[in-house]
Amino acid sequence: MSKETELTSENFDTVTGQGVTLVDFWAEWCGPCKMMNPVLEEIATEYDGKVTVGKVNVDDEGDLAVKYNVSSIPTLLLMNDGEVQNQFVGVTSKGDLKKAIDAIVT
Repeated sequence: MSKETELTSENFDTVTGQGVTLVDFWAEWCGPCKMMNPVLEEIATEYDGKVTVGKVNVDDEGDLAVKYNVSSIPTLLLMNDGEVQNQFVGVTSKGDLKKAIDAIVT
């Protein structure tokens, strides 16, 4: 079972508004997005209870992509209490993500 949360325009502010959230803007047809899936699943497992990993399908939630100026996917936003703290565009290493998350969580 996936620990990732599907984010939509209806629940985005509620989910990202409290605590640390790693938001993945992706699409089903995106090869690099598929490459990021195992990394994001590992992050979700390792930081369970500390970080929420959310996924925004840009084909279904274009308004969120526009709101956060997402022009390439995958784009990952690291948010804390609803504020963007860091942004990663393209395939990103697990180490880089963990370093950014640890700077906020610890």
